[in-house]
Amino acid sequence: MSFTQKHLEAVETAIARGEKTVRYSDRTVEYRTVDELLKAREEIRTSLASNGKPRSRVYRMYHGGKGL
Repeated sequence: MSFTQKHLEAVETAIARGEKTVRYSDRTVEYRTVDELLKAREEIRTSLASNGKPRSRVYRMYHGGKGL
């Protein structure tokens, strides 16, 4: 799922208020525990941090002979 800054703000507001229900523009999500809510916050933060960054590439070179 693609998260936005508004999603993160809604989750952080719910955490600050001690609520387990988060309301987005047209959806309401009720978490079972505060721990689940904290995990959701970390997932959103990770998603937002990785957006816009190109994936790094790793090049591996192997040589199976005795040399040149």
